Amino acid sequence: MVRDAEATKKRLLDAAAAEFAEFGIAGARVDRIALAAKANKSMIYAYFGDKGQLFDAVFSAHVVAFTEQVRFDAADLPGYAGRSFDLYEDNPATLRLATWYQLERPDGEPLQVVVASNRSKLADIERAQRSGVLPTRFEPVELLTVVRSLAMSWHTQTPELGASAPADRARRRQVVVDSVRLLVGA
Repeated sequence: MVRDAEATKKRLLDAAAAEFAEFGIAGARVDRIALAAKANKSMIYAYFGDKGQLFDAVFSAHVVAFTEQVRFDAADLPGYAGRSFDLYEDNPATLRLATWYQLERPDGEPLQVVVASNRSKLADIERAQRSGVLPTRFEPVELLTVVRSLAMSWHTQTPELGASAPADRARRRQVVVDSVRLLVGA
């Protein structure tokens, strides 16, 4: 039997993403990840190190996938918010992983893929502000934070408020886009 290391790594990352999205870092179990990936538990340690490093690999992969799938355009922040909303709607595990990352790693070593993504977006916003495309009443980090929060807003409500949310996805998306449009004066 020929082993395919890349296929095993992918199965482990996919299984770990599902496990971490459901249980977080602390609640995730390496045994369940290995079982779901149909791999030996020792392969997790060989390929990724410990459980925390496996989470970092999973989260980094999701950040890369997000930036590849959701085009950032500082001149079209409403469109970016809508595209972000769509990804969260279609891939709820992405938002769940981000939430676990925020909850369980607030003081951890910054992941360079996240740092680079944020740095690039903030620089684009700053350029758009200098050129007059975006208003300057908010600092770039303030503007990006609010836009991201609006894109996630329907997915981060308490169950009680979420139960009152419009069932129509297009309507929820439009509220996000229109809110960002108002924010940037578009």
